[in-house]
Amino acid sequence: MKISYFIFLALITFASCKSPEAREPISKASGSFIKESAERNIKLNKAQEDAFKEIMLMQKNTDFISTENGFWYFYVHQIEGDSITARFGDIVNFKYNIKDIDGNLIYTEEELKTQNYAMDQQELFTGLREGLKLLKAGETATFFFPSNIAYGYYGDQNKIGTNVPLICTVTLNSITQNKND
Repeated sequence: MKISYFIFLALITFASCKSPEAREPISKASGSFIKESAERNIKLNKAQEDAFKEIMLMQKNTDFISTENGFWYFYVHQIEGDSITARFGDIVNFKYNIKDIDGNLIYTEEELKTQNYAMDQQELFTGLREGLKLLKAGETATFFFPSNIAYGYYGDQNKIGTNVPLICTVTLNSITQNKND
């Protein structure tokens, strides 16, 4: 009896040493949501780009500049010659307004007030942050920002809604260079 018990125990031990087998997943992710979202964003960006290009075509005497950051701008007042642009850590003093793509004011300069901003060290929407880097003290430019580099999907939780492209006229009053360079 003891021998059959040991044989039985040995068989169970050897049978239980089998490696675990992989199981099929219960649900499979198709990736379709991400793909559809990407396609939707591509269409949205293309529509906003086309709308901006249409506006730019109507302003024939204006020299628009396209940036590698995905927005356009033109100078209202440009300073010729060598002058300093803002870099990381510099403090810029500026004022601006925000309009929708139809030119309706969303925020006036008075509402937004003159601001001091430490370059790349404080919160500011991407388009405006990159636009400030292009200006010299005393210059004014109008920027056309697609929603993906403005307030994007969430808006500003106040007057700017979901996926709203913006037109901002910005005056850079001064640049105080970072002394730690």
